[in-house]
Amino acid sequence: MKRSFLHRLIPFGILLLGVGILLMSSEWIRFRIDLTEEKRFSLHPSTQKLLEELDRPLHVDILLTGDQLPGGMRRLQKSIEETVRTFNAYAAQPITVSYFDPLQVSDSLQSEFIYSLSSYGIHPTNLFVDKETGQESQLIFPGILVSDDTYETGALILKGERGMTPDQILNTSIENLEFELATAIQKLLSPEKNAIAMIIGHGELSEDDGFGMVEALGDRYELFKVPMEQAKKLEDLSSFAAIFILGPDSSYSDRELYLLDQYVMGGGNLVVALEGARVDMTQMGVEGALALPNENELDRLLFRYGIRINKNLMQDLNYGLIAVMGGNFGNQEQAMPLVWPYHFHAGRMYPHPMTKGVDQISFRFASSLDTVKADGVKKIPLLFSSDYSRLLSLPYLVNLGTEQQAPLASDFPLKNLPLAYLLEGKFTSLFKNRFVPEEFATVASKSEGQGKVVVFGDASVFQSQPSLDNKEFLPLGEDPFGVDNFANKQLLQNLVQYLSDPEGIIATRTKVLQIRPLDKVKVAEQKNFWQLIHLLLPVVLLCGIGGLWYAGRKRSYARTS
Repeated sequence: MKRSFLHRLIPFGILLLGVGILLMSSEWIRFRIDLTEEKRFSLHPSTQKLLEELDRPLHVDILLTGDQLPGGMRRLQKSIEETVRTFNAYAAQPITVSYFDPLQVSDSLQSEFIYSLSSYGIHPTNLFVDKETGQESQLIFPGILVSDDTYETGALILKGERGMTPDQILNTSIENLEFELATAIQKLLSPEKNAIAMIIGHGELSEDDGFGMVEALGDRYELFKVPMEQAKKLEDLSSFAAIFILGPDSSYSDRELYLLDQYVMGGGNLVVALEGARVDMTQMGVEGALALPNENELDRLLFRYGIRINKNLMQDLNYGLIAVMGGNFGNQEQAMPLVWPYHFHAGRMYPHPMTKGVDQISFRFASSLDTVKADGVKKIPLLFSSDYSRLLSLPYLVNLGTEQQAPLASDFPLKNLPLAYLLEGKFTSLFKNRFVPEEFATVASKSEGQGKVVVFGDASVFQSQPSLDNKEFLPLGEDPFGVDNFANKQLLQNLVQYLSDPEGIIATRTKVLQIRPLDKVKVAEQKNFWQLIHLLLPVVLLCGIGGLWYAGRKRSYARTS
């Protein structure tokens, strides 16, 4: 009997010893196995590197709270918490998480706190929740706050493209959780700022004098206005992480083109926003303003790189509004909104880290783009027009009166016209096998080089609009009529982040999580069958295991007796 009893205890002893060894080794050996198909619990190497270099504890406040959130919002809420805990598993310092409801702040401080959240782009959203007494509205804040002992920053989590279904918006938001949280942490921990150049001297930034870019990028980058006539040598431009040329209205000299060309050949990042047509709205009279080709020598440089900005004007039925003075009210002029197909919104995006999940972009007096042969250069279209677009050849008379009539869809036969291109790869210099400007004759020039060029067919895509009273400029992407806000600011931030470090945190925006909805027909047909399976199968299995265990004991005791 004693031998039999000890013999039975040996397996339990081995099991307990193994569990003990496993628990003790877990203090020194850490590992995670992600068995999901999309690797939803795995982090991009750039995120892992950021977390491994974390030098202080962080805390994340999840602002998305509520007692009766809809199912989709609960899924997003749970995903935020899971993402934070995944970050904590990789981090060198602890990252804690808690829930915080902005509406629980005392009344005296609540308005000020909610206003402070808006500086992070976190705006309240009104949901309708089903309750026993009917539908009730509930205010939520779909964002997070990340803080250390000294500083705090935040991020909006609920984002998506216009026209997406609620499920698609939620899925896109969950896909971008790693990017939003990692960006917030990086912003909190990285005081160093890259330098960005805004070229001036040829009528650039004429609309807002650079306010839109400074307002969008000033907290993370150092922005400098650089007159091209003051750039004397290649080193004057090489220190900039990116160079922006926004809306020049006069030609660049060969010397200036050479400096820009060698900047790209040296691995630089050039962003050109340029229209093929020039329309002076200040000269708009009764007869209208004449749109003429916008001639400048930048066309030569871009053509060599594989892109051409066409000399035309684009109209789109996904149009915006323009302010027209419609008379006086007392002694005040009244601005009236007028449908204006030259100002339109582009909502179709290529699934690139810069544009994936970005909302509609506002364009004004845009021109179409074409690609041309450039060996070694990869050309990626980023933005597209709607299914109802058209191109107007120049010269063309832009008249307020002709646009008051309702446009016909049949007059807009074109669709998906590219509005922006990313060019990357091995570029060939504009000055290859050509004489360089005389002052650079003794400088070693590069005939080829790896760089990045982004081209927009609209000079105003990163320039702010003035308020209706023309007293101030609005933040980038904000609508003067207050009807809607656009994602120009987010696009600019993604663009600069990608150009600065294409393999960095911005690369996490490529994560894709598949939506796997249930087959509604099968659910209706097989509902009762699966309910019975779920109810009866556990009971049957439990009874079967109990019966086998009882039979085994009975047989064992029968032998010993």
